[in-house]
Amino acid sequence: MRKLKLLLLGLFLVSYQFLSAQGSPDYDGGLKIKFDDDGKKYLRLISWGQVQATYNNDAGPTTSKTSFNLRRARILMFSQITDKFLILTHFGLNSLNSNTLHPLGKGDGAQLFFHDFWAQYNLNKDHTIGAGLHYFNGISRLNNQSTLNMMTLDNNRQSWATLGLSDQFARHIGVFMKGKFGKLQYRVAINDAISNGLDTRPAVNGEAVYTGANILGTRDAGKTFAGYFEYNFLDQESNFLPFKVGTYLGGKKIFNVGAGFFLHPNGSVKLESGNPVGDDVSIFALDAFYDTPLGDNGSALTAYATYQSNNYGENYLFSAYGTGTMLYSHVGYVFAGDKTKTRFQPYFSYGSNNYDATSNNRNILGLGINAYMSGHHSKLTLEYKNQSFGTSTSALTLQAMIYL
Repeated sequence: MRKLKLLLLGLFLVSYQFLSAQGSPDYDGGLKIKFDDDGKKYLRLISWGQVQATYNNDAGPTTSKTSFNLRRARILMFSQITDKFLILTHFGLNSLNSNTLHPLGKGDGAQLFFHDFWAQYNLNKDHTIGAGLHYFNGISRLNNQSTLNMMTLDNNRQSWATLGLSDQFARHIGVFMKGKFGKLQYRVAINDAISNGLDTRPAVNGEAVYTGANILGTRDAGKTFAGYFEYNFLDQESNFLPFKVGTYLGGKKIFNVGAGFFLHPNGSVKLESGNPVGDDVSIFALDAFYDTPLGDNGSALTAYATYQSNNYGENYLFSAYGTGTMLYSHVGYVFAGDKTKTRFQPYFSYGSNNYDATSNNRNILGLGINAYMSGHHSKLTLEYKNQSFGTSTSALTLQAMIYL
């Protein structure tokens, strides 16, 4: 037993040394199965997981202050047989914890499901059309955020502005087109709206509920329209996949300004004289993203800011979402150091949501630090978050993430 412990300890030290010595520049994109000699026909697989431990001082008298959460467990794979066609599959689960576990693994929270499944056709080298369950969203960069390389612990929830209201976990079924004109990149989509969204409240007078497709039917409230446009002033970002990078850790010099929208005619419903009447949903945003190395010593700066106008209908307020306006920003700084060894990035985030339905603002402050042991491929994140919305709540979360 003693020899076994020593052997395991030795293997851990060796693997840690290997991990510390391999920076993200050495990562070549995951497992790639080539079907020809030049690699133009291939299947690529990527897997990642995020596990969290959270201390919540505001937990109730019968709830543990410390909890564990499998925040994400995902597998993504995509394949090209010719340079004209691509098919992408992305599946996994989210937020598996003591409340969503099932004794036999058969509960809703324990089930794998498709996050994305789409096929696309390249019209030429700059423009592509596709269809399926997709993530080519409008509104802002954060509404198209990748979960592989976020700078903060998680995305700003209000920025995933239709999650569970008109879509399945920020994905719609529909058709999309994406591409670029020089330095201007675009993505637009026409989609079907979900008819059994999270908002199941009955319609009332003076307050909209997001149930248009369910109550009014899909003929009058079944379609959504989205788009996002951004100008790349410096280095050009890839738009091969829809997932937006959170921080490049100084690997590129990026300055982008973007604008986007989401429209859902009759998406919400309210009562007038006892009859349900449609209320249009319209969301618009402006944002800017900056990421740059600071000299040649490994230090880097990441900054992002967005303004979002949210109209979910008259006096709408549900969960994190509400008719009104939102301001959000985050800033992070990577300390100077060897890029092939552990690097540290403290960051700050702040969001303020103003709602028509109440005089209280929802203000969310985040303070955190990332430890990158192999870029985003192996990192630890410690974040303190405080939210005030009438009352104040706070939590401290440690997250471990690996993706390969």
